[in-house]
Amino acid sequence: MSFPALELIAWPYHGGLRDVSMGLGGSVLAADQELRAGIAAADLSVTVETIPPVDESLPEVARVFELDRRLARRVAAACARDAFPLVLGGNCCSCLGTVAGAGADGVVWFDAHADFDTTDDNLSGFTDVFGLAILTGTGWRALRETIPGFAPVPEERVVLAAVRDLEPYQRERLEASAVRTVPGAFDRGALAAALDALAGDTARVYLHVDLDALDAGVGRANPYAAPGGPSLDALLDGIGAVFDRFTVTSAALTAYDPRVDDDGAIADSARRITALIARRVAHQRLTRARH
Repeated sequence: MSFPALELIAWPYHGGLRDVSMGLGGSVLAADQELRAGIAAADLSVTVETIPPVDESLPEVARVFELDRRLARRVAAACARDAFPLVLGGNCCSCLGTVAGAGADGVVWFDAHADFDTTDDNLSGFTDVFGLAILTGTGWRALRETIPGFAPVPEERVVLAAVRDLEPYQRERLEASAVRTVPGAFDRGALAAALDALAGDTARVYLHVDLDALDAGVGRANPYAAPGGPSLDALLDGIGAVFDRFTVTSAALTAYDPRVDDDGAIADSARRITALIARRVAHQRLTRARH
């Protein structure tokens, strides 16, 4: 039996600018031959697409939302031909286009940071830290509704794991929300319990892997890498636990800045994560075909 394709979709943008900072990681990973070989080893064919840039004279927010509109269309096209979309993103706001294009009733999000800021409490002005908040229906309503297929995911249908690097206002907002959190170097049982609870609400999820979810001792994914996170093996186990329970409609690796990955440990981690996702996608599709 031949398996469907996996489509690598590079969204190499940081603040809507191509190949800058964490945006560079999307391009680097998309061109990585070892990463592609890991997909091929799972008997999946692989194609690579890159979301084209927008006019850099546009304001940051306008750039980001236009790039998400383009991403949503590309992801939807991949799904229409039965290809699994794996987005290699710069900033986490790529989630808006990915979920809009592929659809999902829930989210499992691995990240050292909450990305749950609102325009009322944020001081940085950095769109990256709004991603999960917008995805769950807070902020930028008019703009988010311009993304083809976008529908907010309820907070109670989100599991946020490995989160730890939070400002006090971010911690307060997260604790007041309905998001299920499994903080830091998460316990396997605690993650399983959160995933089991989510499985009671939905069977279809988007999988988001911010590479700084990994403990800084594993490697530095970007300048915001933080201690107190999971090892690579623990993160791989967590990703496997997601596939054990859900149909994963799409996935993303985000926030990789190769300029600070001095020893290549994060690039190697990204290859191993991608290979695991590819194996589980192949199994997921095979299981579906049998039924």
